[in-house]
Amino acid sequence: MVGWAMNACPDDVPAHRVVNRVGLLSGKHHFGGSNLMQQLLENEGICVADNRVQDFEKVFWQPE
Repeated sequence: MVGWAMNACPDDVPAHRVVNRVGLLSGKHHFGGSNLMQQLLENEGICVADNRVQDFEKVFWQPE
């Protein structure tokens, strides 16, 4: 559902931060088939290996 909503968002929304519930870069194909999604996350200090955010529970945003 989030992915469909992101398709309608302006380009300045940080869509690279949207991963699935276990930290997989499931929207990676929306970044032109490149490693751009991973690169943007790594530029923010997020460790990514095998298309998955490492230590996901530490960087997961829980809106409360």
